[in-house]
Amino acid sequence: MSHAPFEYKPYELHGDELRDAVMRYASNPVYLDNEEWENNDNPYRRQLRPQVLRHLDFDRIPGRDRILEYSSLAAQRVLTSIYEADLVFMPKSGLKGKWEDFKSYYSPGNRALGEAIRPALEKFAFGFLDEEVEVSGKWTKESFASYVESLDPYGPGEASRSEKAILDSTDRERAARMWLIQFAPDFLSEASPMIRNVLGHYGAPQSEWFKIIIDEYGYGVHDTKHSLLFERTLESVGLQSDIHRYWQYYLNSSLLMNNYFHYLGKNHELFFRYVGALFYTEATLVDFCRRADALLTTVFGDTVDTEYFTEHVHIDQHHGRMAMDKLILPLIEAHGEEIIPEIVRGIEEYRVVQDIADDDFATQIDWMDKGPEYKKLHAPVWEAISSGRVTAPVADIVEPYGELSNTHSHEGDELCHIVSGTMKFVSGFDSYEILEAGEGTVIQRNRLHGAIIESEECVYQIHSVGDYKKCL
Repeated sequence: MSHAPFEYKPYELHGDELRDAVMRYASNPVYLDNEEWENNDNPYRRQLRPQVLRHLDFDRIPGRDRILEYSSLAAQRVLTSIYEADLVFMPKSGLKGKWEDFKSYYSPGNRALGEAIRPALEKFAFGFLDEEVEVSGKWTKESFASYVESLDPYGPGEASRSEKAILDSTDRERAARMWLIQFAPDFLSEASPMIRNVLGHYGAPQSEWFKIIIDEYGYGVHDTKHSLLFERTLESVGLQSDIHRYWQYYLNSSLLMNNYFHYLGKNHELFFRYVGALFYTEATLVDFCRRADALLTTVFGDTVDTEYFTEHVHIDQHHGRMAMDKLILPLIEAHGEEIIPEIVRGIEEYRVVQDIADDDFATQIDWMDKGPEYKKLHAPVWEAISSGRVTAPVADIVEPYGELSNTHSHEGDELCHIVSGTMKFVSGFDSYEILEAGEGTVIQRNRLHGAIIESEECVYQIHSVGDYKKCL
């Protein structure tokens, strides 16, 4: 009896099955909305807003022009939680009172559900890179060397849009704190994604990569561990340093950048992309950290602890060359030039992600700075709506004192109009406007924001105007 050959088809969730699985995952009590802006020394609490997830479509691949929409922020938040279930986090004050959260986060059910939805969410979150990056043609060691030289990764770079936004901000210290908060998901668990790639057996490059990891962990001396150095930086500017305290202030692109390395490390078929991205980030961090040291000192003066950045100026000169000479070149020698396109792809994908994050942060700071101006824009936009000249979908909302709208964003511009009561409208860390009856604000598309009610009751409306400029 003859049998048809077995055809392997990887299992992936789609449609309602995917949406239901995402909802089951996000219904874990540690993922429900918070009643306060910050998580107080509880690394298992991550606000995923499950009440909204049921309305989102993750069964598609958004292009770069839509990668900053709320659905992408939601996916990045979920992926962060899934990836970090592989890591061990403990509250600084101990597990007393948090034991149930610890068990819920690391439970087999939570981890299994996360792994079930991970492939589909990764395709949704990172699929746009397939359109953004194309590596074609035949690559040789010589052409690769010319390509790397053209990048000039060790050379001095110009100040990024983010750095310029901080220096140009109406509140430099607030902007710089918001900037440091964006690094926390990566820097407080530094090198954790890459540890996934030193497991197994693949010769001398494996040991060389482990040397880079050892450096990040201070050669086993806790006082020199890089993540501890960053804790000191945070504390020196008045921020707390416990894991994900500022979860609600992480921008979409900040999670995208951190998750990109988890994505490469978790999926070993992307091993050579990680090697490329590792080289580029280690090489370019030298000049970035030099600029970061100067920037933070300019903003905060001598009180800021910048050892985290000055240490990287020294160590990453070494790491960049190690990644090239001890990792990339020996891997090409061992496995052939056919791996070069994947290495190049890792470099180019990371550059795209870096560019998105830079623009996203600079735009957020500009929006935070212009909070009073967007509040003033309420009057002409509201006049256009109330006069009937502009018609837009509206949501009527009534909330009690202390009701917190956990941070989120909208796909189009919206007008928040206060009918009665008082709202504290928050557009970033330590950035807010107080809105009273008859007042309001324009909410810019894709901008992170939240709100808390400061009166016994607040009645307000959200008008989805699409593009507020059309109302003027």
